[in-house]
Amino acid sequence: MAAEETSSTLRQRNVKAPMSQAEEDASPASNKEHIDSAGGLIQWRRHMEDVKAELLEQIQGQLSDLLEKVISESVQSYSQHSKPPANSNETEATSRKQRLSSEQGKVFLERRSLLDELFEIDHIRTIYHIFIAMLCVFIISTVAVDFIDQGRLVLEFDLLFYAFGRFSTVVFAWLCMCSYTLVVPYKALCLWGGHYHSVRFRGGFTFVVGSLVLACQACVLGVYPIYVVVHYKLPPASSFIVILEQIRFMMKSYSFIRENVPKIMKAKLNQGEAAKLPEFSSYLYFLFCPTLIYRDAYPRNPRIRWKYVALNFAQILGCLFYGYFILVRLCIPVFTNMSKEPFSTKTMVLTLFHATLPGTFVLLLCFFAFLHCWLNAFAEMLRFADRMFYKDWWNSTSFANYYRTWNVVVHDWLYSYAYKDFLWVSSTSLSMTRERGRCGTCSCGPVCSLVRGSRCACTARNGTPRSTAQPKRRASGNSSPLVRGLADCKQGWSRLVCF
Repeated sequence: MAAEETSSTLRQRNVKAPMSQAEEDASPASNKEHIDSAGGLIQWRRHMEDVKAELLEQIQGQLSDLLEKVISESVQSYSQHSKPPANSNETEATSRKQRLSSEQGKVFLERRSLLDELFEIDHIRTIYHIFIAMLCVFIISTVAVDFIDQGRLVLEFDLLFYAFGRFSTVVFAWLCMCSYTLVVPYKALCLWGGHYHSVRFRGGFTFVVGSLVLACQACVLGVYPIYVVVHYKLPPASSFIVILEQIRFMMKSYSFIRENVPKIMKAKLNQGEAAKLPEFSSYLYFLFCPTLIYRDAYPRNPRIRWKYVALNFAQILGCLFYGYFILVRLCIPVFTNMSKEPFSTKTMVLTLFHATLPGTFVLLLCFFAFLHCWLNAFAEMLRFADRMFYKDWWNSTSFANYYRTWNVVVHDWLYSYAYKDFLWVSSTSLSMTRERGRCGTCSCGPVCSLVRGSRCACTARNGTPRSTAQPKRRASGNSSPLVRGLADCKQGWSRLVCF
């Protein structure tokens, strides 16, 4: 019995041995398949994350525009319900007028700057405190190095005095540009608006006044600031101030004229009635308030917080010293060593990469000092309530979103007077081309008016339509979309130049 049990046990072991060997042979294949499937899942997850990022990037701009539209419509509906009109006709007229006004331009609302809202959060304010601590480190480091090298404190700030040199020339140039912008555009608009509806040749009168204003703009705001910068050899900061003020005055004067000229032209006046012109106080307020879009009235705050104004100016002064210490400690030594070595591509590349970090710091300081502190200080002194000078550009995932959000003041001007006006001119010129260029004989469109002038190209010389005289040539002409597109472009650009 024991021998039989032993033999059966050996047979079972022999049967299990090949099975275990087969399982061992199959296990590497199964492990390989498992690894391949895991790798495929990882790649698929990465692909889905990329798709998610692209979708979020695409809908981010559309979502922000939609939210702004919802806010503006809610404000308009609230104002509409607060003052209900007399009947339904007035209600429809009011709503239609409000829709047109919202579509035509920017809607100013009472809102705070984004950093002011974020600094109320303790964790976000920690970043502000970190920058202050870094400024203290720079000051201590500079003072210690000067004291060790020269045995005394050196607080000359010669770089700041050089950068803002010839400041009296800057002030004189600014006064000239400000006086011109304050008087000439306003008086020119009043002169043109007061006589536009009474003169016989309105187009010629508009052309003469517009030409004189353009000539004055080119001389005073175009040539004069550049002449001052070049002739007096102004240092960097002073030149920057003059050029920035030149651009600001040009953009503000253009916005003032651009917003008021269509109103005067579209005004329907009775006999003996004068056109409604903008008040000088509104124009004076617009020249100094932190926006480039003219409106007769803006949302205003009830009072001025002078502590907030003083804090912003103190932060601007702190940013100036911050930039000074960054340049002295991080930039000037690098460029000084570069000037002592022979020029080479390697030296230039190394110097540029050494200046990347301080350049980023200076960029952040310029943003904080100008777009936040400077504009908020003037907005508070003028009780200007719309403080949306920038958006969350630090969350941008594309350059397109970054350029739309880092400087909302300039973006609004470009969107209103460059982008929208160009679209309006192009669409108007193309629609006029299609309407006036289509002949009554055939469907050749604007090609007729361009090929033969006022005479239809589909008409033979004897006056007989080409549909009966030369049907084959007409068919070939109709089947040429390239010629038709070129003709559209040609006449569109001709009307654009005339406009």
